[in-house]
Amino acid sequence: MARALQALDARKDCRVITVSRLYLTPPWGKTDQADFFNCCALIETELHPEDLLDLCLALEREMKRVRIERWGPRTLDIDILTYGDIEQKTQALELPHPRMTERAFVMLPLADIAPHLMINGRMAQSWAGSLNSTGMRIAKPDGLWWRQVATAG
Repeated sequence: MARALQALDARKDCRVITVSRLYLTPPWGKTDQADFFNCCALIETELHPEDLLDLCLALEREMKRVRIERWGPRTLDIDILTYGDIEQKTQALELPHPRMTERAFVMLPLADIAPHLMINGRMAQSWAGSLNSTGMRIAKPDGLWWRQVATAG
């Protein structure tokens, strides 16, 4: 995750503005696997939403992401949750992300960096407070963790 954020931040057309705390969360959907790390990042970009998605998918592939089973183990999973005020539904991308408000592992980190962001008529912090976060733990207590991780060559 740190390498992906660093790669985004190194581009001329993207800039990482802020990153949430790093959370360790129990698996969701398919529960017979190891815990996951989750975070959210606010990115400033010149890319259009579909181009940003293509970049994110390319980063996943570079980091050996293989899509074998839904909600299964993965090296990296990058989702675009919102993109400014854009609302869209295409085959490739739906904005805002259609299931984000159902998932504590999304809404808690999002509330860290954008507590007042309005999603479906409610603030992110309100969504976060209404979801079951049982088993979630803070792995890194500040949003600088991604800068402090050395990248392997």
